[in-house]
Amino acid sequence: MTGPQKKKNIADDKGCSDLIDQERLYRELDIKDDTIFLVMSCGRCDYALSVATHIGCQGRIFAFDMLETGIDRLIDEIIAGGITHIYPRVCDLCTLPLGNGTIDICLMATVFHDLVQQGTDQILLSEIKRVLKPGGVLAVLEFKKISGHPGPPLNIRISPAELDETLRLYGFTPVKNREIEVGACNYLSLYHISNGLP
Repeated sequence: MTGPQKKKNIADDKGCSDLIDQERLYRELDIKDDTIFLVMSCGRCDYALSVATHIGCQGRIFAFDMLETGIDRLIDEIIAGGITHIYPRVCDLCTLPLGNGTIDICLMATVFHDLVQQGTDQILLSEIKRVLKPGGVLAVLEFKKISGHPGPPLNIRISPAELDETLRLYGFTPVKNREIEVGACNYLSLYHISNGLP
């Protein structure tokens, strides 16, 4: 694919999808056969491919990333596997190429801390609110705020409480009153759009 290369994500190539409890993750996401799913900053493409095994032919998966490397890898996997319901694209995550109210579930997989560091978190969350269906779910998978690898430096990791506080400011309400442990290094938090907010 052609186009300008974007700045490398802080946690790029440090994802730990292989350490995630995949069964727990997708059970909590409550994916249906016809779910319209968005994977934000799909990186090494693992999440888009694994979601594809849980969604039927009536569903669709949009996999967006700022980096060509992850999308190119995903396209290769899609072609090799004959997968027809994943739609990969290199794009500016702050201007999503989707219509209003089109997405059932948006998964931000270990990327939110990068957005905070880049100062683009508020713009992107506004876009996510725009594309989520009424009752849609924003699922944020992040690194626990503990030292060690894999993951970004401790000082830019986000705790579940910090994540809840930030997302409340931007119009999201936690679905549950606690984070969900999905592995030794990661947690999952789920959100709906707050009532009365766009």
